[in-house]
Formats: sequence, C-alpha cells, structure tokens
Amino acid sequence: MTTAIDTGRPSASARSGLRQVGASDLEVFPLAISGNVFGWTADVVSTNAILDEYAAGGGNFVDTADSYAAGRSEIMVGNWMRDRRNRPEMVVATKVGKSADNPGLSARALTASVHASLERLRTGYIDLLYLHVDDESVPFEETLYAVDELIRAGKVRYFGVSDHTGNRLIEARIASGQMGIAPMVALQNQYNLLHRGEYEGDLARVADRQGLGVMPRFALASGFLTGKYRSRSDIAKNERGAEAAKYLSRKGLKVLATLDRIAQSHGVAVATVALAWLLSKPNVVAPVASASRAAQVGDLVAAATLPLTRAQIAELDKVSA
Repeated sequence: MTTAIDTGRPSASARSGLRQVGASDLEVFPLAISGNVFGWTADVVSTNAILDEYAAGGGNFVDTADSYAAGRSEIMVGNWMRDRRNRPEMVVATKVGKSADNPGLSARALTASVHASLERLRTGYIDLLYLHVDDESVPFEETLYAVDELIRAGKVRYFGVSDHTGNRLIEARIASGQMGIAPMVALQNQYNLLHRGEYEGDLARVADRQGLGVMPRFALASGFLTGKYRSRSDIAKNERGAEAAKYLSRKGLKVLATLDRIAQSHGVAVATVALAWLLSKPNVVAPVASASRAAQVGDLVAAATLPLTRAQIAELDKVSA
C-alpha cells in the first residue's frame, strides 16, 4: 500500500498540460529533463541555468540516477531545489542499481542506495524510484519487498523499472499481486525514431496491459535527432559525437530529412518534432531528454504543445520503420 505524503503540490486541475504517470497520482510535464550530464559535461552554473529554464517553461519532472557522475547529479539537483525552495513543486525520479557503492538490487543494496540518494537530493522522499538494472542474481521477491518497505516508510512514493524485458514485467506484476505489495507504475526504456524495435514489441503490449506510464530514454538518439550530426566531421567536432555515430547512416539521414520538412512547416526545431512524435504514442507520458546548455531547453519543452498531424506522424512512422 502507498503511504500518503502531503507534498503541497498543486493538482492537475490547477496546472494544465500535465500527464498522469500510470495508476499513480504523479502529475508531470510531458518532457522530463535528464540529469545525466549534470556533474559531467554540465557544471553547477550550467546545471542551474538548465533547470531554471526548464522550470520557467512549465517543467516539473527531473530524471536522475545515483550513478550519474558518481552521485554528483543528484547533489546538484538537490542543491538547486534547496536554493529555489521548490521541492514541493517538483516530481523527482531517480534510479538505483548501478552505483559503485551499492551495486545491484539486493534488499541491503537497494535500501542503502535510496538512503544515500535521499541525502544527496536533500529531500525526505523520492517521487518515482526506478530499478536501473534487472538484477537476476537477486530473487525478484526480495527486491520488491525492499521497495514496498521504502514506500510504506514514506521514503519512496512510487516505483518503476528501467531496461527490463516484457517477461520480467509480467513476473513482477504477478509477484506483487501474490505478495500484496505496491505494483510498479512506470517503465523507462530506450525508445526513439531510430530505436523502435526494443520497445514496440512485447514491452509496449505489456506496458499497455499493466497501465504503465512510459518514459522513453535516449529520446533524441544521443543527440542525433537534434540534427547536429549530419557528417563524420560533425561527429568529430563534438566530444559526445561517438555516441551518435551509429545513427549516421542512409536511414538516419532520411529520418532527419523528414524531420527537417516537418519542423520547417511548424517553425520549430528538429528535436521538438522528434519528441512530439514520441508523445503521440500510446502510454508515453514524458520522454527523457538532456540539455548541455540552457539555450537548448526551449526546443525540448516545446514538444509538449506541438500538434503533429496524423499525416506527419504516419510519415515519420514509415521513414523510421
């Protein structure tokens, strides 16, 4: 059972444009800002500027992990919320399972990880906790019981999983039902115009049957779907270009050309269209995207209000198939 926490957060009726995460009462902006660059390529000044810009655009959903920059990302998010005094307004998602200090999802490791994250985030509760890995060395029941205890204690509100197969989602739902504990409400897996197969098969069907809120990660294909990588020289000029190199293909360039045309017709950025395509898909609540500069944030949040036509969605479906 979920322990009620009075967060002081306004209801959906008071804030337009928010989406509900699965069967939870979490109400989030349709674009989660990723903290994966905080403490890595984004320093404190840049991180604060990015988060300020995101919040100014209506954003309230921050996605981080205890393993991002060895915990520095959580520290920077926590410090920002403390300095802005806006914790009640924010929905904070973090992930555990990959940290060097508490690897894996044993009850001991998971509990220690959550307590460490709470301290770094300077908060008494985590809104959405993701199991960052599928740790098959630990019985699912042990992990789920540990999560449920954290929920009962008020330290976690809801939980979801990242990078689990459809079969494992089914196992988790059955186990939760048998044990009478809190079920998961969210799924985070890689999903974008150039990486569709992993999600659109069994995972999409299971997510739909279980009513999970889907938060696609790598929503912009490591930056390729922003349009900034169109040649080998573009990749060589950027320190993160190697991650996008695998998409620089005939198919990738055809997808970019289609995005270019649609973006031009709406007067928006290529990245905005790529994210809006994800938001048109069933059960997708909020793609997770990162910005290395505050100036990039506007193009991300604009996806929440971009009305793609059925024809444009179909065109993107076809070129990316």
